[in-house]
Amino acid sequence: MAAIISTINVNGVRAATGKTGKGMLEWLQVTEADIICLQETRATDEQTRAALASALDAGWFLAHAEPGAKGRAGVAILSRREPSAVRIGLGLEVDGNWVPSAEFAETGRYLEADFDDFTVASVYVHTGEADTPMQDQKYRFLDEVGARMTQQTRDFVICGDWNIGHTELDIKNWKGNIKNAGFLPQERAWIDSMIAAGYVDVVRELHPGVPGPYSWWSYRGRAYDTDAGWRIDYHLARGDIAGRAKQAVVERAETYALRWSDHAPVTVQYR
Repeated sequence: MAAIISTINVNGVRAATGKTGKGMLEWLQVTEADIICLQETRATDEQTRAALASALDAGWFLAHAEPGAKGRAGVAILSRREPSAVRIGLGLEVDGNWVPSAEFAETGRYLEADFDDFTVASVYVHTGEADTPMQDQKYRFLDEVGARMTQQTRDFVICGDWNIGHTELDIKNWKGNIKNAGFLPQERAWIDSMIAAGYVDVVRELHPGVPGPYSWWSYRGRAYDTDAGWRIDYHLARGDIAGRAKQAVVERAETYALRWSDHAPVTVQYR
């Protein structure tokens, strides 16, 4: 099955849909995506459905993992066709049964949905902070995500905000971030391990050897105008679908004023 899959950290679904003129709802009206992975909805399921009401009325289906803490995290998958199965929260399949994660089943950071012959996941990895318990939690989360990724037997695309710049090409100011969360050696090595396990960084594969294309820019200063960004929103794919990716674009708004999130949608067309 051909599919266009997009991923976007909306930085609060109510804020993103509340912007008029060129906000998230207007984008949903024109996007060609079949499946959209959302991160940081920062809203309950009821609030998220209310914010996206016009899109749901237009035929989109919503699967949503509510935040575990009020106003933080929350991931979702919007799709033009209803998925055949949805799994909310991290976990593993053990002897044919789903066993939820003891720590991350209800944090609103992970969601899977099955579509025909492939599975899509939306993931939100928090920023972390070097040498703090938050960074230790980030590593534990990545370990559990990695365990689920390596367990997958179906064609699989996991999309989201990973809050990790993999290489020097993925951060404009990489020299100034060597000791900061998001560019730490252990974080970057985790992406290496997933690639070694057979996953493809689809956007990098289609844009080899070039800076970016960046998908996040700070709201501070002139980062957007000077394209001083980070590439931290990835499609990692394994199986036949990984080789079917033929085009990847970052849907960067024309101007700072037209942004509806500090991230931009990263959209990949799979044959």
